[in-house]
Amino acid sequence: MSKEPMEDGGTLGGGGSDPLEGADANAPGAPEASALDTPDAAVDGTRNARRTRPAPTWGGLLRAFRKGARPLDLLPLLAVPVVLAGVFLLPEETRRSFAFLYTEPTPATAFTAHYVHLQVEHLLGNLLSYALLAGFGYGVAVVAGVRRFFLVALVTFTIAFPGVLSALNLAVPRYAIAFGFSGVNMALFGVLPVLLSLFARERLFPHASLRALPAVFFVLIGWMAFLALPRSMTDLGLAGIAVSVAATLIGIVYLVSATPSGRSFRAWGEAIVSGRGDGDVLVVGAVILVAYPAVGFPADPTADGNVVNLYVHLLGFCLAFIVSYTAISTGLFDEPVASDGPWVFEK
Repeated sequence: MSKEPMEDGGTLGGGGSDPLEGADANAPGAPEASALDTPDAAVDGTRNARRTRPAPTWGGLLRAFRKGARPLDLLPLLAVPVVLAGVFLLPEETRRSFAFLYTEPTPATAFTAHYVHLQVEHLLGNLLSYALLAGFGYGVAVVAGVRRFFLVALVTFTIAFPGVLSALNLAVPRYAIAFGFSGVNMALFGVLPVLLSLFARERLFPHASLRALPAVFFVLIGWMAFLALPRSMTDLGLAGIAVSVAATLIGIVYLVSATPSGRSFRAWGEAIVSGRGDGDVLVVGAVILVAYPAVGFPADPTADGNVVNLYVHLLGFCLAFIVSYTAISTGLFDEPVASDGPWVFEK
Protein backbone atom coordinates (compact mmCIF):
# COMPACT_ATOMS: atom_id res chain seq x y z
CA MET A 1 0.00 0.00 0.00
CA SER A 2 1.04 3.57 -0.58
CA LYS A 3 2.33 5.56 2.35
CA GLU A 4 3.35 9.08 3.19
CA PRO A 5 5.50 9.79 6.29
CA MET A 6 3.23 11.51 6.68
CA GLU A 7 1.61 10.34 3.45
CA ASP A 8 2.05 8.12 0.42
CA GLY A 9 1.61 8.87 -3.14
CA GLY A 10 1.85 6.39 -1.96
CA THR A 11 -12.65 -2.51 -32.60
CA LEU A 12 -12.34 -4.80 -29.43
CA GLY A 13 -15.65 -6.13 -30.40
CA GLY A 14 -16.42 -9.21 -32.13
CA GLY A 15 -18.36 -9.07 -35.36
CA GLY A 16 -20.64 -6.08 -34.68
CA SER A 17 -20.01 -2.47 -35.63
CA ASP A 18 -20.21 -1.37 -32.00
CA PRO A 19 -16.99 -2.20 -30.11
CA LEU A 20 -18.99 -2.56 -26.91
CA GLU A 21 -21.16 -5.31 -28.31
CA GLY A 22 -20.36 -8.94 -29.07
CA ALA A 23 -21.04 -10.62 -32.39
CA ASP A 24 -24.26 -9.44 -34.04
CA ALA A 25 -26.70 -12.32 -33.84
CA ASN A 26 -29.03 -10.66 -36.36
CA ALA A 27 -26.47 -9.92 -39.06
CA PRO A 28 -26.71 -11.84 -42.34
CA GLY A 29 -24.83 -15.10 -42.10
CA ALA A 30 -24.26 -14.68 -38.36
CA PRO A 31 -24.53 -17.80 -36.20
CA GLU A 32 -27.61 -18.23 -34.10
CA ALA A 33 -27.74 -16.72 -30.62
CA SER A 34 -26.68 -18.86 -27.72
CA ALA A 35 -28.91 -20.17 -24.98
CA LEU A 36 -27.49 -17.50 -22.71
CA ASP A 37 -28.80 -14.70 -24.89
CA THR A 38 -31.98 -16.05 -26.46
CA PRO A 39 -35.42 -16.63 -24.93
CA ASP A 40 -36.16 -20.32 -24.42
CA ALA A 41 -38.77 -20.39 -27.15
CA ALA A 42 -36.27 -19.24 -29.73
CA VAL A 43 -33.52 -21.53 -28.54
CA ASP A 44 -35.35 -24.76 -29.23
CA GLY A 45 -35.60 -24.12 -32.95
CA THR A 46 -31.92 -23.18 -33.39
CA ARG A 47 -30.17 -25.58 -31.04
CA ASN A 48 -28.85 -27.81 -33.82
CA ALA A 49 -27.62 -24.85 -35.85
CA ARG A 50 -25.18 -23.60 -33.23
CA ARG A 51 -21.50 -24.42 -33.31
CA THR A 52 -19.87 -26.39 -30.54
CA ARG A 53 -16.42 -26.77 -29.07
CA PRO A 54 -14.98 -28.94 -26.31
CA ALA A 55 -16.02 -27.97 -22.81
CA PRO A 56 -13.59 -25.59 -21.05
CA THR A 57 -10.72 -27.18 -19.16
CA TRP A 58 -7.61 -25.92 -17.42
CA GLY A 59 -5.58 -27.64 -20.12
CA GLY A 60 -7.33 -25.67 -22.85
CA LEU A 61 -6.87 -22.45 -20.89
CA LEU A 62 -3.13 -23.06 -20.52
CA ARG A 63 -2.80 -23.90 -24.22
CA ALA A 64 -4.51 -20.62 -25.10
CA PHE A 65 -2.10 -18.76 -22.82
CA ARG A 66 0.99 -20.43 -24.30
CA LYS A 67 -0.25 -19.67 -27.79
CA GLY A 68 -0.83 -15.97 -27.10
CA ALA A 69 2.04 -15.09 -24.73
CA ARG A 70 5.33 -13.71 -26.05
CA PRO A 71 8.72 -14.01 -24.30
CA LEU A 72 9.48 -10.33 -24.97
CA ASP A 73 6.47 -9.38 -22.85
CA LEU A 74 8.62 -10.17 -19.82
CA LEU A 75 10.61 -6.99 -20.48
CA PRO A 76 7.87 -4.47 -19.57
CA LEU A 77 6.44 -6.79 -16.91
CA LEU A 78 9.75 -7.23 -15.08
CA ALA A 79 10.98 -3.68 -15.61
CA VAL A 80 8.81 -2.38 -12.78
CA PRO A 81 10.07 -4.66 -9.97
CA VAL A 82 13.66 -4.22 -11.20
CA VAL A 83 13.36 -0.41 -11.04
CA LEU A 84 11.60 -0.48 -7.67
CA ALA A 85 14.28 -2.74 -6.18
CA GLY A 86 17.09 -0.71 -7.76
CA VAL A 87 15.77 2.57 -6.36
CA PHE A 88 15.41 1.00 -2.92
CA LEU A 89 19.10 0.08 -2.94
CA LEU A 90 20.06 3.76 -3.20
CA PRO A 91 21.06 5.63 -0.02
CA GLU A 92 18.07 6.81 2.00
CA GLU A 93 19.06 10.44 1.57
CA THR A 94 18.95 10.00 -2.21
CA ARG A 95 15.59 8.25 -2.04
CA ARG A 96 14.15 11.05 0.07
CA SER A 97 15.31 13.57 -2.54
CA PHE A 98 13.20 11.67 -5.11
CA ALA A 99 10.04 11.95 -3.00
CA PHE A 100 7.28 14.43 -3.85
CA LEU A 101 7.20 17.40 -1.49
CA TYR A 102 3.83 19.16 -1.67
CA THR A 103 5.25 22.52 -0.69
CA GLU A 104 8.04 22.31 -3.30
CA PRO A 105 6.77 20.13 -6.16
CA THR A 106 8.88 19.56 -9.26
CA PRO A 107 8.13 17.67 -12.50
CA ALA A 108 10.99 15.27 -11.77
CA THR A 109 9.85 14.28 -8.29
CA ALA A 110 6.25 14.08 -9.51
CA PHE A 111 7.42 11.04 -11.47
CA THR A 112 10.17 9.58 -9.32
CA ALA A 113 8.17 9.64 -6.08
CA HIS A 114 6.05 6.71 -7.23
CA TYR A 115 9.14 4.51 -7.44
CA VAL A 116 10.47 5.42 -3.99
CA HIS A 117 10.06 3.36 -0.81
CA LEU A 118 11.72 4.03 2.51
CA GLN A 119 10.79 0.84 4.36
CA VAL A 120 11.30 -2.70 3.10
CA GLU A 121 7.77 -3.67 4.23
CA HIS A 122 6.33 -0.91 2.06
CA LEU A 123 8.37 -2.08 -0.93
CA LEU A 124 7.44 -5.76 -0.49
CA GLY A 125 3.76 -4.90 -0.12
CA ASN A 126 3.73 -2.99 -3.39
CA LEU A 127 5.79 -5.66 -5.18
CA LEU A 128 3.33 -8.36 -4.09
CA SER A 129 0.39 -6.21 -5.21
CA TYR A 130 2.07 -5.58 -8.56
CA ALA A 131 2.81 -9.28 -9.06
CA LEU A 132 -0.84 -10.15 -8.38
CA LEU A 133 -2.45 -7.42 -10.48
CA ALA A 134 0.01 -7.32 -13.39
CA GLY A 135 0.51 -11.09 -13.50
CA PHE A 136 -3.17 -11.97 -13.33
CA GLY A 137 -4.13 -9.12 -15.66
CA TYR A 138 -1.57 -10.18 -18.26
CA GLY A 139 -2.74 -13.80 -18.19
CA VAL A 140 -6.38 -12.76 -18.58
CA ALA A 141 -5.49 -10.39 -21.43
CA VAL A 142 -3.49 -13.01 -23.33
CA VAL A 143 -6.25 -15.61 -23.21
CA ALA A 144 -8.86 -12.97 -24.07
CA GLY A 145 -6.88 -11.95 -27.15
CA VAL A 146 -6.18 -8.40 -25.93
CA ARG A 147 -2.51 -8.75 -25.01
CA ARG A 148 -1.48 -5.57 -26.85
CA PHE A 149 -4.18 -3.58 -25.06
CA PHE A 150 -2.86 -4.70 -21.67
CA LEU A 151 0.77 -3.94 -22.51
CA VAL A 152 -0.11 -0.45 -23.73
CA ALA A 153 -2.11 0.09 -20.54
CA LEU A 154 0.83 -1.13 -18.42
CA VAL A 155 3.29 1.24 -20.11
CA THR A 156 0.81 4.11 -19.83
CA PHE A 157 0.22 3.51 -16.13
CA THR A 158 3.91 3.26 -15.28
CA ILE A 159 5.14 6.19 -17.39
CA ALA A 160 2.30 8.69 -17.79
CA PHE A 161 0.23 8.14 -14.65
CA PRO A 162 2.87 8.99 -11.99
CA GLY A 163 3.10 12.63 -13.08
CA VAL A 164 -0.66 12.93 -13.51
CA LEU A 165 -1.41 11.44 -10.09
CA SER A 166 1.14 13.72 -8.41
CA ALA A 167 -0.29 16.80 -10.13
CA LEU A 168 -3.83 15.92 -9.10
CA ASN A 169 -2.56 15.26 -5.58
CA LEU A 170 -1.82 18.97 -5.29
CA ALA A 171 -5.58 19.59 -5.23
CA VAL A 172 -5.46 18.53 -1.57
CA PRO A 173 -2.76 20.80 -0.08
CA ARG A 174 -0.84 19.55 2.94
CA TYR A 175 2.60 19.66 4.47
CA ALA A 176 3.95 16.21 3.73
CA ILE A 177 5.98 14.17 1.28
CA ALA A 178 4.48 11.52 -0.98
CA PHE A 179 6.08 8.35 -2.26
CA GLY A 180 5.22 4.78 -3.14
CA PHE A 181 3.92 2.69 -6.05
CA SER A 182 0.44 1.95 -4.74
CA GLY A 183 -1.27 4.65 -6.84
CA VAL A 184 -0.01 2.90 -9.97
CA ASN A 185 -1.05 -0.47 -8.54
CA MET A 186 -4.57 0.90 -8.13
CA ALA A 187 -4.46 1.83 -11.82
CA LEU A 188 -3.70 -1.81 -12.62
CA PHE A 189 -6.66 -2.71 -10.44
CA GLY A 190 -8.80 -0.20 -12.38
CA VAL A 191 -8.22 -1.96 -15.71
CA LEU A 192 -9.05 -5.39 -14.27
CA PRO A 193 -12.88 -5.13 -14.66
CA VAL A 194 -12.37 -4.30 -18.33
CA LEU A 195 -10.03 -7.26 -18.85
CA LEU A 196 -12.39 -9.68 -17.08
CA SER A 197 -15.32 -8.51 -19.20
CA LEU A 198 -13.34 -9.00 -22.41
CA PHE A 199 -12.22 -12.43 -21.17
CA ALA A 200 -15.82 -13.44 -20.39
CA ARG A 201 -17.00 -12.31 -23.83
CA GLU A 202 -14.21 -14.12 -25.63
CA ARG A 203 -14.37 -17.40 -23.70
CA LEU A 204 -17.96 -17.84 -22.51
CA PHE A 205 -20.46 -15.17 -23.58
CA PRO A 206 -19.67 -13.92 -27.11
CA HIS A 207 -22.89 -11.90 -27.37
CA ALA A 208 -22.40 -10.15 -24.02
CA SER A 209 -22.35 -6.36 -24.15
CA LEU A 210 -19.67 -4.32 -22.42
CA ARG A 211 -22.13 -1.47 -21.86
CA ALA A 212 -22.81 -2.72 -18.34
CA LEU A 213 -19.16 -2.19 -17.30
CA PRO A 214 -19.79 1.25 -15.73
CA ALA A 215 -22.13 -0.55 -13.32
CA VAL A 216 -19.12 -2.47 -11.98
CA PHE A 217 -17.25 0.82 -11.65
CA PHE A 218 -19.98 2.40 -9.52
CA VAL A 219 -20.39 -0.68 -7.34
CA LEU A 220 -16.64 -0.75 -6.67
CA ILE A 221 -16.68 2.96 -5.82
CA GLY A 222 -19.43 2.25 -3.31
CA TRP A 223 -17.43 -0.64 -1.84
CA MET A 224 -14.31 1.53 -1.52
CA ALA A 225 -16.31 4.28 0.18
CA PHE A 226 -17.74 1.73 2.61
CA LEU A 227 -14.24 0.49 3.46
CA ALA A 228 -12.50 3.85 3.72
CA LEU A 229 -15.02 6.18 5.33
CA PRO A 230 -15.96 5.85 9.00
CA ARG A 231 -19.23 4.07 9.75
CA SER A 232 -20.74 6.12 12.51
CA MET A 233 -23.58 8.54 13.20
CA THR A 234 -21.30 11.56 12.79
CA ASP A 235 -21.65 13.81 9.75
CA LEU A 236 -18.64 12.19 8.04
CA GLY A 237 -19.85 8.70 8.91
CA LEU A 238 -23.33 9.38 7.53
CA ALA A 239 -21.80 10.91 4.41
CA GLY A 240 -19.69 7.78 3.91
CA ILE A 241 -22.70 5.51 4.23
CA ALA A 242 -24.69 7.71 1.84
CA VAL A 243 -21.92 7.68 -0.79
CA SER A 244 -21.55 3.92 -0.51
CA VAL A 245 -25.27 3.24 -0.84
CA ALA A 246 -25.77 5.77 -3.64
CA ALA A 247 -22.88 4.45 -5.73
CA THR A 248 -24.04 0.85 -5.28
CA LEU A 249 -27.63 1.72 -6.26
CA ILE A 250 -26.43 3.63 -9.33
CA GLY A 251 -24.39 0.60 -10.35
CA ILE A 252 -27.34 -1.78 -9.92
CA VAL A 253 -29.71 0.49 -11.84
CA TYR A 254 -27.14 0.92 -14.62
CA LEU A 255 -26.61 -2.84 -14.81
CA VAL A 256 -30.32 -3.56 -15.10
CA SER A 257 -30.86 -0.84 -17.71
CA ALA A 258 -27.83 -1.89 -19.79
CA THR A 259 -28.72 -5.58 -19.85
CA PRO A 260 -31.16 -6.50 -22.64
CA SER A 261 -34.29 -8.37 -21.71
CA GLY A 262 -34.30 -12.14 -22.17
CA ARG A 263 -30.73 -12.53 -20.97
CA SER A 264 -30.64 -14.89 -18.02
CA PHE A 265 -28.29 -14.10 -15.14
CA ARG A 266 -28.97 -17.59 -13.82
CA ALA A 267 -27.83 -19.11 -17.11
CA TRP A 268 -24.69 -16.98 -17.00
CA GLY A 269 -23.97 -18.20 -13.48
CA GLU A 270 -24.45 -21.82 -14.51
CA ALA A 271 -22.09 -21.33 -17.46
CA ILE A 272 -19.40 -19.89 -15.17
CA VAL A 273 -19.76 -22.73 -12.68
CA SER A 274 -19.63 -25.40 -15.39
CA GLY A 275 -16.85 -23.70 -17.38
CA ARG A 276 -13.82 -25.29 -15.76
CA GLY A 277 -10.77 -23.12 -16.21
CA ASP A 278 -12.54 -20.19 -17.84
CA GLY A 279 -15.19 -20.00 -15.14
CA ASP A 280 -12.55 -20.39 -12.43
CA VAL A 281 -10.62 -17.42 -13.81
CA LEU A 282 -13.75 -15.27 -13.57
CA VAL A 283 -14.33 -16.41 -10.00
CA VAL A 284 -10.73 -15.58 -9.03
CA GLY A 285 -11.09 -12.21 -10.74
CA ALA A 286 -14.28 -11.49 -8.81
CA VAL A 287 -12.53 -12.35 -5.55
CA ILE A 288 -9.71 -9.92 -6.39
CA LEU A 289 -12.21 -7.18 -7.24
CA VAL A 290 -13.86 -7.60 -3.84
CA ALA A 291 -10.76 -8.23 -1.72
CA TYR A 292 -8.09 -5.88 -3.08
CA PRO A 293 -9.88 -2.63 -2.17
CA ALA A 294 -9.41 -3.65 1.47
CA VAL A 295 -5.66 -3.27 0.84
CA GLY A 296 -5.92 0.07 -0.93
CA PHE A 297 -8.59 1.51 1.36
CA PRO A 298 -7.93 0.30 4.91
CA ALA A 299 -10.31 1.31 7.68
CA ASP A 300 -7.36 2.87 9.56
CA PRO A 301 -5.12 4.65 7.01
CA THR A 302 -2.52 5.62 9.62
CA ALA A 303 0.33 3.37 10.73
CA ASP A 304 3.75 4.02 12.26
CA GLY A 305 3.51 7.75 11.66
CA ASN A 306 2.61 7.24 7.99
CA VAL A 307 -0.68 7.91 6.23
CA VAL A 308 -2.08 5.86 3.36
CA ASN A 309 -3.02 8.27 0.60
CA LEU A 310 -6.61 7.18 -0.10
CA TYR A 311 -7.08 10.08 -2.49
CA VAL A 312 -4.33 9.01 -4.88
CA HIS A 313 -5.56 5.41 -4.70
CA LEU A 314 -9.03 6.53 -5.78
CA LEU A 315 -7.55 8.66 -8.56
CA GLY A 316 -5.48 5.76 -9.87
CA PHE A 317 -8.48 3.44 -9.98
CA CYS A 318 -10.88 5.95 -11.56
CA LEU A 319 -8.48 7.26 -14.20
CA ALA A 320 -7.40 3.77 -15.25
CA PHE A 321 -10.95 2.49 -15.60
CA ILE A 322 -12.14 5.55 -17.53
CA VAL A 323 -9.15 5.54 -19.89
CA SER A 324 -9.36 1.76 -20.47
CA TYR A 325 -13.11 1.71 -21.00
CA THR A 326 -12.89 4.67 -23.39
CA ALA A 327 -10.15 2.95 -25.40
CA ILE A 328 -12.32 -0.15 -25.74
CA SER A 329 -15.57 1.68 -26.48
CA THR A 330 -13.98 3.74 -29.25
CA GLY A 331 -12.42 0.66 -30.89
CA LEU A 332 -8.91 2.03 -30.41
CA PHE A 333 -7.49 -1.50 -30.22
CA ASP A 334 -8.46 -3.61 -33.20
CA GLU A 335 -7.91 -7.06 -31.71
CA PRO A 336 -10.72 -9.49 -32.60
CA VAL A 337 -12.80 -10.73 -29.69
CA ALA A 338 -15.54 -13.36 -29.82
CA SER A 339 -14.94 -13.86 -33.54
CA ASP A 340 -15.87 -17.55 -33.46
CA GLY A 341 -19.52 -17.00 -32.64
CA PRO A 342 -21.52 -18.31 -29.69
CA TRP A 343 -20.32 -21.51 -28.11
CA VAL A 344 -22.28 -24.50 -26.91
CA PHE A 345 -19.92 -26.71 -24.94
CA GLU A 346 -19.79 -30.41 -25.69
CA LYS A 347 -20.49 -32.72 -22.79
